[in-house]
Amino acid sequence: MIKTKIGEDKLNTLVSQSAVPIIDLGHCGKTLVNRVGQQLHKAFTEKGIAFLVNHGIAEEKIKAVWDQLDNFLDLPSEVQDRYRRKDGVNYGYVSPGMERFDGKTPEMRHAYNICKLDDQNIPRDPLPEFADDITILANDLKAMSAFILKAMELALEIPPGYFIDKHHAMLQGDDVNMSTLRMLYYPAIVDDEPGQSEGAIRCGAHVDYGTFTLLAQDSEGGLEVQLPGSQRWQRVGHLPGAILINGGELLSIWTKQRYHALPHRVVIPEQEQIRTRGRHSIAYFCHPDNATMIDPRDVQKDDAQASDEK
Repeated sequence: MIKTKIGEDKLNTLVSQSAVPIIDLGHCGKTLVNRVGQQLHKAFTEKGIAFLVNHGIAEEKIKAVWDQLDNFLDLPSEVQDRYRRKDGVNYGYVSPGMERFDGKTPEMRHAYNICKLDDQNIPRDPLPEFADDITILANDLKAMSAFILKAMELALEIPPGYFIDKHHAMLQGDDVNMSTLRMLYYPAIVDDEPGQSEGAIRCGAHVDYGTFTLLAQDSEGGLEVQLPGSQRWQRVGHLPGAILINGGELLSIWTKQRYHALPHRVVIPEQEQIRTRGRHSIAYFCHPDNATMIDPRDVQKDDAQASDEK
């Protein structure tokens, strides 16, 4: 444990450089939503990423979901197969190697996607407590997303309820809204196991295509980003207890690219003390309803319109 901590302290990360904005969701008051909106506006326009602290979601709730994912991965493969993600839908279990963002590089991770809080999405029979723990956390992240949407309405000076109305079907199924709670486990990489890490990555480079993503992780495990205006990959690092937020492509389109959609990936760390332990994370992908028309004119006033209203 001591060696691991020392190794992480020596990493050059955005966290160690204090290069990621930190937004405090605590100290509730009448001005909280407006303050958070302004801070999110600054973070999305300058960095595309921020840490949310004092967010009110207990660490025990997050850890309980990671424990339930571990329990699922301990089930016999024939039981896991009953919940494997099928073609044409987004919910279910995704085993290592099923997803390849570039179409060829194997991705070393387990994932379980929840798009709707029902028996079809959640394995209740083999794991009776799985559904309860997932439902509690999913509803907390959904509520946090609604708060963030309200804050962005204020920051962008658009009518109250605009974003909320466009996202009202979150976690009601991927047939109406693609919002997804994704549990992730990245196995430890042991170099003397033949072929385990050769030519592989934990998660290939991509940009999230929704509105924004909330991410909780249990440790530094190789998450890298390309900040706006840079082609250089930089390790993010880990801020214990914080939830990371990054903008998605639809939000960038909505704001005429004023808000950045951040390219990111999860590499297999070169540091032995990090690569040889597993990493858990939970991502909540916030999406608008599938029928939503993404029209930047609703959100980002053009110069002529703004001048007429002065």
